[in-house]
Amino acid sequence: MILGVYWYFKFPDHLYDFKFFRFFPGYGGHADNPAELAARVQVTDINDFIVKLEALKTRFKNTYLHLNIDGSQLIISTGDHQLFDFHFQFAEEIEELLIRENAVLLNSDVPFNIQSSKNYLPERESYESIEHRFIQMVGSDFKKNNAENYSIRIDCNLPQTDKESFIDDLIQICREENLDVFFYNDALFKDHCNLMLFFGNGRQKKDGIQKVQINSFGSKVRYLTGKYSLLHFGHLEGLKYYPLNGPHVQLMTDEDYILNKQ
Repeated sequence: MILGVYWYFKFPDHLYDFKFFRFFPGYGGHADNPAELAARVQVTDINDFIVKLEALKTRFKNTYLHLNIDGSQLIISTGDHQLFDFHFQFAEEIEELLIRENAVLLNSDVPFNIQSSKNYLPERESYESIEHRFIQMVGSDFKKNNAENYSIRIDCNLPQTDKESFIDDLIQICREENLDVFFYNDALFKDHCNLMLFFGNGRQKKDGIQKVQINSFGSKVRYLTGKYSLLHFGHLEGLKYYPLNGPHVQLMTDEDYILNKQ
């Protein structure tokens, strides 16, 4: 699973600039659909161009590529429900190829009848369903350049005297499980505390994509319930003690894309 900074509802303004590609946002909800980057172009030698495009695709194993072809015209598209930086970098490199090939940008007024299609799937990965019910997968509101974040959230509570040691153990688990973002909110009541824990990563670029084994991480967190006998998942004492104090940052990268500046 890939966590971290992504785009779905809005384009990453002031971060990427395309000549050929347009961004089509996802809608979510009942109209759930992928966000997409698409370009409609004409090239001189369609077969030679596709060979070069296929060679480029081999360097972006986590993306899909779809081509609709009509003679020397084609519509190039890629997308997902989370567009990470490497998706936009893929589009950037396709644009560089289009510029070298003296491609022409076409608008919707030019007739286009699909004669053939080609589809290139992402590298196959084994699907990992989440085995631990205390793990929630959450998005975020908009951050810098319209970024959103895909993170793990865990709600729990334990005695205040165990909190510091517990947080230290979680930091160690993050380092073992390829997570470089960890922060939490808290609320104290009597000698106890409610915690809202967030785990994730930063921007996912083509030369540094991080993958997280979600169930390995969850198993190590569950193991801590043996070390801390009064650690329980969920919150206690109602909304009065909902953990709103924070964020208390333990590990962080790409902070502007993850936390709101106060």
